[in-house]
Amino acid sequence: MKNLILCAVLVFIGIACSQNPDPKKALAKQILGDTSLITVDTMARNILKKGFNAGSGYSQVWARDMNTFVEIALESVNPKNIRGAILVFFALQQPNNEMIDGYVLNKDFNWGDPNQYRSSADTAHVGFKNTVETDQETSLIQIVGKYVRITGDTSILSEEIAGKTVLERMEMMVDYLMKERYSEKYGLLWGAMTADWGDVQPNTDNVVDIDSTTTPAIDVYDNAMFIISLDYLTQMTKDRSQAKRWQSLRANIASNVRTYLWNAGKQKFIPHIYLDKSPIPAGFDESKVYYHGGTAIAIEAGLLTKAEIESSNKQMLENVRLSGAPTIGLTLYPVYPEGFFHGGMGKPYIYQNGGDWTWFGARMIQQLTANGFEKEAYTEIRPMVDLVIKNKGFYEWYYVDGKPNGSAQFKGSAGTLAKAIQMLRIWAEKNK
Repeated sequence: MKNLILCAVLVFIGIACSQNPDPKKALAKQILGDTSLITVDTMARNILKKGFNAGSGYSQVWARDMNTFVEIALESVNPKNIRGAILVFFALQQPNNEMIDGYVLNKDFNWGDPNQYRSSADTAHVGFKNTVETDQETSLIQIVGKYVRITGDTSILSEEIAGKTVLERMEMMVDYLMKERYSEKYGLLWGAMTADWGDVQPNTDNVVDIDSTTTPAIDVYDNAMFIISLDYLTQMTKDRSQAKRWQSLRANIASNVRTYLWNAGKQKFIPHIYLDKSPIPAGFDESKVYYHGGTAIAIEAGLLTKAEIESSNKQMLENVRLSGAPTIGLTLYPVYPEGFFHGGMGKPYIYQNGGDWTWFGARMIQQLTANGFEKEAYTEIRPMVDLVIKNKGFYEWYYVDGKPNGSAQFKGSAGTLAKAIQMLRIWAEKNK
């Protein structure tokens, strides 16, 4: 009643009165007043100043990791250093046009892998590749696209390496994917069966390399990454006919993802289409498994409507509740049965079989913010921020009880979380 009287008085003397404050402004004020976001952002940027390797415990520079921290790194270090790190990848591109996973200085190559990727264009480094993946080429294209967008340095595209420009080499990478990893039947890319975006296959101790035990499979993650990279290629090329080629290919991939991988009734992506017999043990219904990471990347690729994004987020939150995981960084739910994967990941909720990864969870936060779900994004980023502050670092992944594991300064986690914070704060500044 007092508020009503005060409002009437204010209106009488010519001052506007609102009893219902703008919820956007209230949220923006809350975000801008949250000092823990600034604390974590500062921590992330300090880590990214320490080089381009994946993190503590890793001497290697990986394309899939660098893709997720290059934007924040470009604001934290000299872009010329990042440019040089990017060009090493292209110097190690292989004769069949495929791209490596990552590279390391010769002196640091100490893990005895017989599959070494070398090139006369760069003899100081050795490359390596987890061949079960199909995201190396697409990750590198995205790195270049982000570098060009942020720095405006288009000269990198015409940089010649062993007689080919960077732009030509990216086009050659797409040719490789279409030749070696494309299913004509489904019109989609394939890779080895792994858990969501992971790089570990079942059925063998040779977990990261395609071999006789490998099950070829199609999933949403690989194809969403492809779509995003085609968008970047379209933006980077000046050749109109080539741009039309990328746009046409993008449209076909997107259409086929919706046709073959999206289950409209369950409002989720199916985990896999198997090109050979299924490796799934009897009694386990893989169709129920929800892939959090692949779904987040599909949203980034523009594959879901706003209503489907809302439904996806609700399902992720329910999976978090059922599993007991700390955040929506939960890899997948329900988890694969014990023993399906070899080694430590054979246990449920270990590593990619149900571990909680900020590296991908923060990408879902980014997409919630980008698609008008700022309130949900802020609510759901809070547990991630709390974990970083509590554990004084950006851990690679967490158990469902919140115990940290893996690299303690994982740059992928730092980069994705810092970008999510940045996006929220930019939104808040515009709506305060």
